[in-house]
Amino acid sequence: MSERCRALILGLSGTALSEEECHFFKEADPLGFILFARNIESLEQTRALTESLRELLQREDAPILVDQEGGRVQRLRPPHWRLAPAAERFGKLAQRDLPKARRAVYLNHRLLADDLVSVGITVNCAPVLDLRHAGAHHVIGDRAYGADPLLVADLGRSACQGLADGGVQPVIKHIPGHGRGLVDSHIALPVCEASESLLAGSDFLPFRLLRDQHWAMTAHVVYETLDAAAPATTSPEVIELIVRGAIGFSGILVSDDISMEALSGSIGTRTRASIAAGCDLALHCNGRMEEMAEAAMAAGPMSRDTMARLKRSRRGLAPAKAMSGKDRKLAVEELEGLLHGA
Repeated sequence: MSERCRALILGLSGTALSEEECHFFKEADPLGFILFARNIESLEQTRALTESLRELLQREDAPILVDQEGGRVQRLRPPHWRLAPAAERFGKLAQRDLPKARRAVYLNHRLLADDLVSVGITVNCAPVLDLRHAGAHHVIGDRAYGADPLLVADLGRSACQGLADGGVQPVIKHIPGHGRGLVDSHIALPVCEASESLLAGSDFLPFRLLRDQHWAMTAHVVYETLDAAAPATTSPEVIELIVRGAIGFSGILVSDDISMEALSGSIGTRTRASIAAGCDLALHCNGRMEEMAEAAMAAGPMSRDTMARLKRSRRGLAPAKAMSGKDRKLAVEELEGLLHGA
């Protein structure tokens, strides 16, 4: 890992690197990249793309991220990849049979990891540990395992273990909890009015119970009783007192996408504010060159603390190795049996 890496994760525009992107990424030297559906066409193409990204940075360990939750949020999709169920389906199974649900979640995420390592993706922005609250915006909705924080934490741990056993780093999100948002943070800023004591026993709890995980993604949500002036991503109070303090998360904290409309100010301002607040890495997703250039100018090199967290994150992670055809077939059959009650 180069000490000159910027504290930045960037998106890109298409299914292969453009000449402009090659020049820019080489100069900007972000820690890694995030892929979206616009970047993914086939297994062979995606593998070639991830190889070209690492070759460009000259770092075999450069993290490449994706949002592969299942359900609505799945960047690798049929016909080339399995369509994974949304989290809600496992939550409903858990209400009938918790041990079966744990096993089903584990198998599902072990299979997701197998899909990702086959194309060189090493970090999955999943699982969602947000709670599903009645009346909240559907941006979380069926992406949540349910409304019970203990159940969400229980299934979330199975998801993390399935990914880690497959050689993929999980990212718990959206810390400290997005479930009460009444608007979609992609287009507006959610404001949560709940008290700190209420949040501590509900929305914050799954993150506290999984605080030993190595990566987490912030919520673009204002918690009025904690910091009425800034969303968690750019709030030193929320990150220091809640994320690092009350919740006790000590791993790599990556911002949610700084190009989302929940944040205000220029891309440079957002980048500086997220890192100054305590995020280890700023995440910029849309692949627009002018915005990425602004983010790169604003993001400094990774701190020594961030570098230490990255090194710790690799411990306990299984080597990235594809499942055999037989093992994969058995896992799919067992998962289907659990989901369909066989």
